[in-house]
Parts: sequence; structure tokens; C-alpha cells
Amino acid sequence: MTGVLPNQQIESLIANGAISADQPIPEGQVQPASLDLRLGQVAYRVRASFLAGEGRSVADRLTEFEMHRIELGNGAVLEKGCVYLVPLMERLDLPADLSAAANAKSSTGRLDLLTRTITDGGTEFDRIQPGYSGPLYAEICPRSFSVLVRPGMRLNQIRFRRGQSVLSDAELTDLHARTRLVDGPAVIQDGLGFSVDLRLPGTTLVGYRAKPHTGVIDLDQIGAYDPRKYWEEVHSDHGHIILDPGAFYILVSREAVHIPPQYAAEMAPYLAMVGEFRVHYAGFFDPGFGHAAAGGEGSRGVLEVRCHEAPFVLEHGQVVGRLVYEHMNEAPTQLYGAGIASNYQGQGLKLSKHFKTPA
Repeated sequence: MTGVLPNQQIESLIANGAISADQPIPEGQVQPASLDLRLGQVAYRVRASFLAGEGRSVADRLTEFEMHRIELGNGAVLEKGCVYLVPLMERLDLPADLSAAANAKSSTGRLDLLTRTITDGGTEFDRIQPGYSGPLYAEICPRSFSVLVRPGMRLNQIRFRRGQSVLSDAELTDLHARTRLVDGPAVIQDGLGFSVDLRLPGTTLVGYRAKPHTGVIDLDQIGAYDPRKYWEEVHSDHGHIILDPGAFYILVSREAVHIPPQYAAEMAPYLAMVGEFRVHYAGFFDPGFGHAAAGGEGSRGVLEVRCHEAPFVLEHGQVVGRLVYEHMNEAPTQLYGAGIASNYQGQGLKLSKHFKTPA
């Protein structure tokens, strides 16, 4: 049977040693369709981002690119604009029919904290080949804010899949006809289209832009920071905004998304030709996200947007990304937002959990 593995099958992988760790995996680390990954004890400051490459280990490549190492035990600051490599506590010994993909967690992306997983012999970021046996590493590059990290923090997550599980456009159209996937018309082309909302009801506030010179963010501090010290409000009276090159924005999708319990989804790019900007697409959407079965009535997708080389006019309703839906191998025994800590169920325009709710 093909599909993304649910929480109970991930727990079986842990029990049989296909997933192991330096320290026991605590309750809550297994999510409905993924496993959170934990930072280890040390970070390596490296000269540049790299992949191990076929037949080579990450440890070997570190001898080429390491500048210095930082012990994380008492907390350490990872500085904006620098690249770090952190060995993760978890390692894999996957069966030959099981592959995996990793992504940054939602709060990680909303801080513009570029976090990608690399492996021994890896030729792609965030993609783990079937049957991989070996350690996992997180490459971390803070883009907008310097951050304070400690061992055990969870910045990225991993999803396991058996075989081909992506729904075709015909399957996605049929699924939307049977159970609503978005509120309103569904734009289906290589996935479910995601557009930007620049006409939020009752307000001209449509997003936030990261300030260029701010203090450090301690990733353990929840609801602790005044957003005005880190973000500028972005307003629009006329349904469009101009993106500045190099700036980082938090915006929100026009669509309220529903992920039924038998499915998972992943954010992917739309078309490079639509403009010189990039919407962060490292997001996993768990079974139950925005779905009535988990107490949801649709949840907007938060868009993490960075403009490239030239200023760009972003229009209300412009399609900027797509959701690729996948079959679950079987229905999970826990759903996003139902009995587990889920910070973004029912969300609209929302900063990461580290910030106080704007007044």
C-alpha cells in the first residue's frame, strides 16, 4: 500500500529501530503525518551551503568548509546572514521501500529561518532516498533575524512515504467535488492553486515586512516579543502592494484550506514566470488542517514571500503557489488541531508563535 505514513506507523518505525535517536523521542514529537527533528549539541559555522554529494559523507565535507564550532548546551546565537550545520539527534535506517522528505516547521519559516536537511551521499536538500541509513543534519541560515537555539529545539520535520502518493489533477478535482478543499472555486493545475489576499475585510492591513536591524529571538520564548520591534505593517487601499528586492514579507492566502483526514499536503512553487519573487514552499500541511473533523472551518495558508532582483507589484488574487495533495498510507490516529498542540488551526494573517498578538 502506498502513501504518506501516519503517526502510528512512524511510532512503529521508532519501535523497530528504523528511526533512532541520541536521546529518547518524547511524546509530542510525532505529528499526524511527520516527525519533528531535534537539534543536537553542536553547530558548525561553515563558509557556504553544501550537499555531501554521491558517495561522500557530510562529516568529510565539513573538513573542507568548517570555520568554527559552537556548543549549544547553554544556548547559542546563530547570526543573521551566516550558514550553520547542526547534527540532529535522530538518525535513520529505512527499509528499501521507504523514502522521506523534510521541511521547515511553520514557525521556522515565518521567522525567515532557512532550514534544510542534508544526508550522507545526498544530492538534494530535504530529500532522503529509499533505504537511507545514516545521520541527519540541519543546515540553518537565519535570513531576517538572529536566533538563540539550544539542543532539542525542533526547527524542521520529516515525512515518510511508501511509493507514489501524489494525487493527479483528475483525482484532486474528484476529491474537491466530494469534500470541499477550499472555500470558493478550486484552481487545479499540478495541484491546488493558492492565491494572495490583499483585501482583508475591515482593514487595510494585509501583511508584515521584517525590519532589517532587530534584536535576537530566543526560539523557546512563546508570545514574548513585541511585533512592532521586528515587523513593519504592510497596508493596501487598492488591492496591490509593491515588493521590495531582498525584503521578507508575511502575507496570507485568499483561500481557506481543508485537508481531509485521509490526505496530507505540501506547499510547492507555482510558476517562475509569474514574477520575480519566491513564496516559501517548505510547508507540510497535516491531515485535519482546517478540516471539520478536527474542529476547523478552513484555515488560511500563511505566505512567506521574498522578492528578488527588481521591485514587483503583487496583485490581490494572484496565484503564487500550489498545494500538492497526497494519499495517506492509512488514516492517522491523531489529527492536526484535535487533541494536540496545533498553533495555527483556524489561522488568518498570523506571525510566528514567538510574537504577541498585535494590538
